[in-house]
Amino acid sequence: MFKIRVFKAIDDPSSTEKYFIGHRNVLKSYGVDEVIAPDTQWFNNPNIYIIIVESLDGTKVYGGAKIQVKVQDEELPIEKAIGPLHPKIYDIVNKEIPNGTGEFCGLWNSREVAGWGIGSIFLVRVGVARAGIAISQALKINSLFALCASYTLPIAIKTGFKQHIDLDDGKGFAYPTDDFRAYIAFLEDTTTLRSAVDEERNHIFDLRNNPNQIRSEEGPKGKTNIRYDLKL
Repeated sequence: MFKIRVFKAIDDPSSTEKYFIGHRNVLKSYGVDEVIAPDTQWFNNPNIYIIIVESLDGTKVYGGAKIQVKVQDEELPIEKAIGPLHPKIYDIVNKEIPNGTGEFCGLWNSREVAGWGIGSIFLVRVGVARAGIAISQALKINSLFALCASYTLPIAIKTGFKQHIDLDDGKGFAYPTDDFRAYIAFLEDTTTLRSAVDEERNHIFDLRNNPNQIRSEEGPKGKTNIRYDLKL
């Protein structure tokens, strides 16, 4: 069993740093840590929430992601990343501010997870995605942007995201280096999740209604228990 927990970055500096270090180690393993410059200024950003995957005793971190709530005059990571290539991202994001928007970003899992079997990489990635969408309403986020890799885009689509054709022409683009392909995804309605497949929608609604629970989750190779602590 492992735990998926949500917290405000500024409220838990120790866990925030563990998340950051784990993410940097993953980037390093792919050889892109020098391309994506380390930035710790966001540690003190009150608009950032972290979804962390950890051992039950909290001593080990296995993965996670961030949600950044968009506020005026503060760029989301996706704006910083692709703004120079696609300047219209700024207008597209700003248009969503009145209704509440943000970005799901920084998704990673450690290599240790791969050794668990039972499709644990899948369970970590999907569990974190479900958790992030589940808490979006509590954060007053009615839409979400995400920059996806080829292996995370299918997860995003199942949970209600759609590929933003206006920005990546449906083909994606090279990011962060020519060796990788990135895709822009957009979830336009976190309230009803009308674009999500039924199984994912029901799952996310259950987490939203019961933020603290233990679920027996099924991956491609078997089941494992996940403890969710999603109450903010």
